[in-house]
Amino acid sequence: MNIRIPLVLLAVFFLSAVFTAADENTDASYGDAIVVSSISDARTLVPIMASDASSSDICGMVFSGLVKYDKNVNIIGDLAESWDTLDGGQVIVFHLRKGVNWHDGFPFTSKDVEFTYKKLVDPSVKTPYSGDFERVAKLETPDEYTVKVTYKEPFAPALSNWGMWIMPEHILKNEDLSKTSFGRHPIGTGPYKFKSWKTGEKIELVSNHNYFEGRPYIDRYIYRIIPDDATIFLELQTLGVDLSMLSPLQYTRQTGNNFFREHYNKFKYPSFGFTYMAYNLLDPKFSDIRVRQAMNYAVNKAEIVDVIFFGLGRVTTGPFMMDSWAYNNDVKPAAYDTMKARELLSESGWKDADGDGWLEKGGSKFEFTLIVNQGNAERLRTAEMIQKYLKDVGIRMKIRVLEWSALINDFIDKKRFEAVLMGWFLSRDPDNYDIWHSSKTREGEFNFIGYKNAEVDRLLEDGRRTFDQSARQKIYHRIHEILYEEQPYMFLYSGEALPIVNRRFRNVEPSPIGIGYNFIKWYVPKSQQKYR
Repeated sequence: MNIRIPLVLLAVFFLSAVFTAADENTDASYGDAIVVSSISDARTLVPIMASDASSSDICGMVFSGLVKYDKNVNIIGDLAESWDTLDGGQVIVFHLRKGVNWHDGFPFTSKDVEFTYKKLVDPSVKTPYSGDFERVAKLETPDEYTVKVTYKEPFAPALSNWGMWIMPEHILKNEDLSKTSFGRHPIGTGPYKFKSWKTGEKIELVSNHNYFEGRPYIDRYIYRIIPDDATIFLELQTLGVDLSMLSPLQYTRQTGNNFFREHYNKFKYPSFGFTYMAYNLLDPKFSDIRVRQAMNYAVNKAEIVDVIFFGLGRVTTGPFMMDSWAYNNDVKPAAYDTMKARELLSESGWKDADGDGWLEKGGSKFEFTLIVNQGNAERLRTAEMIQKYLKDVGIRMKIRVLEWSALINDFIDKKRFEAVLMGWFLSRDPDNYDIWHSSKTREGEFNFIGYKNAEVDRLLEDGRRTFDQSARQKIYHRIHEILYEEQPYMFLYSGEALPIVNRRFRNVEPSPIGIGYNFIKWYVPKSQQKYR
């Protein structure tokens, strides 16, 4: 999602989190490969354009930022050894590591940071992350290993934003980032080097023996694209996949037998994201707040969580991590109330005039299509339950399942959708300017629903310039209230992260940030290594 895992379409795989230096372990052996499953292929490996989960998974292995999170969610150095914060947080001076090389052997310097920054704020580059860097007044590079960043005003998320993956100037200086071959053949400074990409099948990486924090023990990282949860589970049963995410059903009911106990370790920790149904607010059907509120009353989110998550999820009401200080626990989920839903729909002009069970307005029935990505059984089951609830109040909802890249490229980015079921994987900092600010609605940006609210815009801007946590908390609590009242999303649930890892991998240790923070220290004893 790396220190500040960028906001991406759920779910960024937990191994793209953070890496710490490998320590000496007398039992550790270099070698072997890890096979990781994903239901979707990457879109691009240009770091500042990697906004989907799969692209971010791979970029998190290949590239590095200036900073990152450690296992206890503290900001530590990555390509920056240290930094000084000056003028009340308005200036940050980064002191870069010396002796770091790109995977092609070219030296990493401050010019690469400057180049990445310039591309992030270039209006011709379709990056969803520009908002964070438009707050910079100037970026200076007094020498090869110093970067001085001066902000236009104090900016609370400033330090964490520099977890953004840095790109190589010497390769991309004269390239069009939307067309460059680099998007399929990346060169970074991270622990793994790109080897190959077979579209729709797999991406393979190999360990960077010269990685500045130490050579990873696992030699190969194989990212298999298996666009179906059930097929991934079959691969687990035949030991064809070493690491995957389980569904709640698989975690609670299907992996408690002797085979899985013998071959795998399971983990469970709170997810950093949430799932939602978003409306295209440019569509007249969804422009009336009463319609969106009615649909929220019509859907029984608690039942969805009970049926699909087996107690491993919670109903959510807003766009922040549920256990964070920014989440407003005073905003309670609306009751499941079909009568209230029908009243609101009637007030907004939707009525069953001909008695056929379906609502009409102006001679048109209330029907729309919800798009869902292929391969995610939980989302499809959620969509089917929403379909049933809405039918009960007279709304006909169709479901269309799309391959992930097509869903994003052809429908979301082009705003060719009525409603979509997706999720966000969230940064630890609650700043979500890029998702909700009215200026972030261009193609490829994150406010793809076209949400606009002047008070929310102002609060988002205030939240970025406020350092005091109690003051920031009031700001984000108010944003939470407004969004739940206006319902641009139907906020659904936040589930648990449920990874499963083959037992031959050692040094896998859970922490507040998950299990992938020390991946370069994972190893397989020589006698148990499976791949050469």
